Amino acid sequence: MSVSAVSYSIRDLSRDFGVTTRTLRFYEEKGLLEPQRQGHRRLYSAADRVRLKLILRGKRLGFSLDESAELIAMYDPESNNAAQLRALIDKIREQQGRVEEQQRQVQLMLADLQDWERRSVQALHVLND
Repeated sequence: MSVSAVSYSIRDLSRDFGVTTRTLRFYEEKGLLEPQRQGHRRLYSAADRVRLKLILRGKRLGFSLDESAELIAMYDPESNNAAQLRALIDKIREQQGRVEEQQRQVQLMLADLQDWERRSVQALHVLND
């Protein structure tokens, strides 16, 4: 692969996406980003930039790095990407289920905290009377 007309340094991507250069090197080690090398310099392509955007979007959605990598690897510009979209929908639905369960657990915890706060305040009032 030759260096495209548009390339980005590690510093450019770090600044543009608000991630550390260490994070970018980690993604490179995992094979998610494939910058070209010019000596010690890394030059990221427009495709690397898009992959980074998708990785960070997956992270915001709660996907693991492996899940994001799996979805990114399914991208095929020669096809209609129906398989990738179906896999994405499945992952979204799984994540929604996990988040809804977490939300139920948080609601239960809040109810318990409110109950114990009420009981503790009442006990304190009894002690002070």
